[in-house]
Amino acid sequence: MDHFDVIVVGGGPAGSAAAIRSAQSGARVVLIERSVFPRHRPGETLHPGIEPLLQQLGVWDVITEANFIRHHAIRIRCGGQDMIRPFGSDANGQWYGLQAWREEFDALLLNRARELGVTIIQTCTVERTIFHDDRVNGVITSTGHISADFTIDAAGGRHWLANELKLPLRLESSRLIARYGYAEGDLPDNWDHPLLSVDENGWTWIARVRSRIFQWTRLDSRFSDSEFAENVVPSQLRGLRQTGHATGAVVTWRCVSASAGRGYFLTGAAAAVLDPASSHGVLKAIMSGIYAGHLIEQIRNKKRNCDSAAQEYSKWIARWFQHDVASLRKMYNEFGLLSLATPHY
Repeated sequence: MDHFDVIVVGGGPAGSAAAIRSAQSGARVVLIERSVFPRHRPGETLHPGIEPLLQQLGVWDVITEANFIRHHAIRIRCGGQDMIRPFGSDANGQWYGLQAWREEFDALLLNRARELGVTIIQTCTVERTIFHDDRVNGVITSTGHISADFTIDAAGGRHWLANELKLPLRLESSRLIARYGYAEGDLPDNWDHPLLSVDENGWTWIARVRSRIFQWTRLDSRFSDSEFAENVVPSQLRGLRQTGHATGAVVTWRCVSASAGRGYFLTGAAAAVLDPASSHGVLKAIMSGIYAGHLIEQIRNKKRNCDSAAQEYSKWIARWFQHDVASLRKMYNEFGLLSLATPHY
């Protein structure tokens, strides 16, 4: 059995951030990823608040060199009227978000982890958790057993570790399904800013993510699991060539009751999920990965005990989740879409 200080399951932004932060503190880290990179992932629009986090992880320079599209505002269309909502500014000027092509963005983060000595095991799946002496002690994978003092679940909203540990989920919305896809071509209008278009049944998001590629997302109160995303391509993009396979994801608002405990931390969507209108899923993923790595460092250096660190982290995740739930409900109420945010299980 191989032994590490930290096991990270999942090579997305949350997992790479947790691995990088842990490696920066001197921990011996292994990251397990079931897919080969580059891999397709949606969610390219990144909030300006991500810049200092990427600087902390030591990847801001390479992200800048990637020449991702930048934008300083979002265009909102509601009731037939458009409004421009800037991100804000400070003494240094306007704040800019990123339209980061996720295949490249995720690969840059994973490469940074590799540079810091993180052991990367790809095309590897986790089969179950090793649980002994009332704590998580590692995982059993498709390639063997790996033990560690800490295991970080960064594998997304399927909540594999929470399910293994039988941790309950707190549900805060009706069942929500977001559909998304891509279209390639040229549009006559100005697409310097992403567009959030609201109607009586939901909302549509359209953003130019590369010179001639547009990403769209649709959240609709009428969606069911049996519906196909091809049926909801935005009208603005129907004259363009649809690329790849349109697909969907369950984005019901949910939060794991105890997102940290003895020997484990849940980061990103493994800890909490909101629909894409929250606008900072990748930001929260990276921040939670960094925070988990920070607390693990404190425990390893005997500055904190495991129980108090786990309680602090769980409260932090819960507070952030409830704050975002309140903000989304307020926004949906203003748009006349409160039915999307009302639980009715």
